[in-house]
Amino acid sequence: MATTPGQGPLTGVRVVELAGIGPGPFAAMLLADLGADVVRVDRPGGPGLGIDPAYDITNRSKRSVIVDLKAPDGAARVLDLAARADVLIEGYRPGVAERLGVGPDACHARNPRLVYGRMTGWGQDGPLADRAGHDIAYIARTGTLGMIGTPGEPPAVPANLLGDYAGGSLYLVVGVLAALHHARATGEGQVVDAAIVDGTAHLSAMIHGMLAAGGWQDRRGANLLDGGCPYYGTYETADGRYMAVGALEPHFYEEFVTLLGLPEHTGARTDTGRWGELREAVAARFRSRTRDEWTAVFDGTDACVAPVLTLGEAPHDPHLAARGTFTDHGGLTQPAPAPRFSATPTAVRTGPARPGEGTADVARDWDVPGLSAHPETTKGLA
Repeated sequence: MATTPGQGPLTGVRVVELAGIGPGPFAAMLLADLGADVVRVDRPGGPGLGIDPAYDITNRSKRSVIVDLKAPDGAARVLDLAARADVLIEGYRPGVAERLGVGPDACHARNPRLVYGRMTGWGQDGPLADRAGHDIAYIARTGTLGMIGTPGEPPAVPANLLGDYAGGSLYLVVGVLAALHHARATGEGQVVDAAIVDGTAHLSAMIHGMLAAGGWQDRRGANLLDGGCPYYGTYETADGRYMAVGALEPHFYEEFVTLLGLPEHTGARTDTGRWGELREAVAARFRSRTRDEWTAVFDGTDACVAPVLTLGEAPHDPHLAARGTFTDHGGLTQPAPAPRFSATPTAVRTGPARPGEGTADVARDWDVPGLSAHPETTKGLA
């Protein structure tokens, strides 16, 4: 299915995504959410850690072709796409794209305006550049993993949200869009080296400033924003669920302790010597009622308290439902595109692309007739 005109600010932008896992596909999904025509170049047999393509939401609003880059003419077909694209995204280890014949030099020889986005964990250079890794290893070396969790216990693993997606995908997208702006102004394409270690380290800029100023201790659970503060953290409720508290400012804190039924602790906010006593009192109060009962107590207030919802519960939250933060498309409940635009609204245009199903349409729309003239282009169709 071709890109629907007028859906998203990147309508008309063409993106080639060389299939991979993790941050590359998510970055390409974000570009597709914003309206770009994203063509995913799948390999025969699919990715190593792939889920059923019918449920891979990161491939929504894309089209897929299958190209065997190890075949004699595989690189030529990808280069034909690159010649007609604005952006190419790949997530191989350094040097692999070059060995396959689709590296930056080969692509820029066909299309000097191309923005060539490279997504890796360690980056294109450095002692670890050629080593394998995953989110948890990348964030471990940046110091960010060590910030998360309870003192005296192993650091808590934040799924792969912090490294792959925040430090990786989002920085790749920012870099690609900045380079695309430059290319359109000057006619000059370039390479964007997006490394998860770089992006994740960059995310901690404020914390490094606080550390340098003496306002942050370099250990877990000892600071204002890492659970060390009794009015910024999570507490278990009577039904084994949790409430999240973020009552940092004085007026929010006062409302919080008042609604919690602990007005005698109003003065404990800045008295760190009383924080242990405050934490115990807050924990005891939260254990006296269920999560939903506490949600009702704090509903409509500025106490900065919220229920900790599960993935399955979140789409039904009244506020998120009212905003349409989640959407249903093709029977799949999923996060809606973000952010939002007043003049060029976005939408999920199609469900997850099945490997190879877009070959004929892409060959026609991008004027690459040779793309569909190979047996492997239909392999993997479901």
